[in-house]
Amino acid sequence: MKKRILNFVSLSLITSALFFGSCSDDTVEPVVNPEEPIKVDDRWITLAGAKMGDNPGDGNGGTVVYSISLTNAKNPDYEVSIYDNGFGVHSSRTARLQSSEDGKFLFNIQYTGVDGGQLDKYNVAGGNAFGYLKGANASQYVGTSPRWVKLFDGDKTGVAVNVTAPTANNVVNGTVDNTIPFKYYRGKATVLSLDLENTSIKTYETYELPLTAQEELAGHHIFRLDSPVLNKAGNKLIVGTWMRQTNPATGTNRFINGRLGTKSLVVDYPSLKNPTLITSTVDDGDTSGYRSFNAFVANDGNIYQATQRGTKGSHILKIGQNNQYDNSYVFSLDSALGVTGSYVDAWRYAGDGIAYVMYNHKGAEEQGFVARVDLNSKTATRVELPYEAGLDFGQYQGFVVNGDEVLIAVTPVGKDGNIYILNSKTGTVTKGAKLKNKAGNHYIGVY
Repeated sequence: MKKRILNFVSLSLITSALFFGSCSDDTVEPVVNPEEPIKVDDRWITLAGAKMGDNPGDGNGGTVVYSISLTNAKNPDYEVSIYDNGFGVHSSRTARLQSSEDGKFLFNIQYTGVDGGQLDKYNVAGGNAFGYLKGANASQYVGTSPRWVKLFDGDKTGVAVNVTAPTANNVVNGTVDNTIPFKYYRGKATVLSLDLENTSIKTYETYELPLTAQEELAGHHIFRLDSPVLNKAGNKLIVGTWMRQTNPATGTNRFINGRLGTKSLVVDYPSLKNPTLITSTVDDGDTSGYRSFNAFVANDGNIYQATQRGTKGSHILKIGQNNQYDNSYVFSLDSALGVTGSYVDAWRYAGDGIAYVMYNHKGAEEQGFVARVDLNSKTATRVELPYEAGLDFGQYQGFVVNGDEVLIAVTPVGKDGNIYILNSKTGTVTKGAKLKNKAGNHYIGVY
């Protein structure tokens, strides 16, 4: 299959000329600037859709994007069909996209494939016109399937993380040496910072992340890192973890005597040195999220972080400005929503203590919902949306926070849907542009 190649040009030039090379067999030829020029006080809203691979909703067929004006995004009479007209971003599977705060740029680190670990930067010019700049490839440091996010530092920095497959200390050349007492399973963790302005690598650090001797003897270890967040002081990164327990006797992966308390990695910033682990006693879930941000610095200067896969349903945890968990802050989404087994698929902080959470729960694991959350009062209210069968936010990534408004895309797999505008101040919900869909596909974000 041929690859689409574009020459990157500056924003001032891209609106008048884009140069396209060959395109892949399954993407349409670009139509340069089909959208009308945006107003001075407007911005581009980029929609992202995941195409099916082998099964409906798996998102493994690649990702397409298409940009419209904010005015059109809010117009329920406006219709978008990105699967007919969209631009295919470089990605073997679902792209993990980030956007600049003004919507002028998209960033992606390719996930798996021959270019896995490649940082790509796209200039947003409206419609399916995207200028492309190929940046650094970080695969030699964080592998071809890194997890990454953009820091909220004025679009300057991205952070990619990875942990190699954990191995036992008594495995030598792939074989267990029974003369060596078992002590732990560990992988090599790497934290790497990226210069998003120049699409280059800043620095990286690699280290093991030991737990307590007792925890490691029981086979507990860090399986994955994800969703870094920069603290208010700008001197520490807090990185979410996904924990696992491997039975030292059998090699099977399952929790034998219960999960550990929720953990996160803390490293110095910008050096990325001095790794330490912090533990919450409030919950036992993971803090890695999946495809989107999982932790945010709120207006009060504290970090709020969601949990997944725990035994108590998802929680929102609080990390104080001392970079330690505040175990006096207990916010259970099960309790707040009146459900059991809640699970945060994706969420976004909107400001002034308000956030929007996409979630499912026990008995409705394949059905996505949206809740308006108040971090100060520790309350949550389900947002009234058309919750059709097939609406699943498990791969959802992108939210746009524009003043008091939060824009999201709501489409069941294979069905049409809409953009919805959620007012974080009033709680009101307004229907926006119609999103045309195709069988097996779904929209995964607004940027």
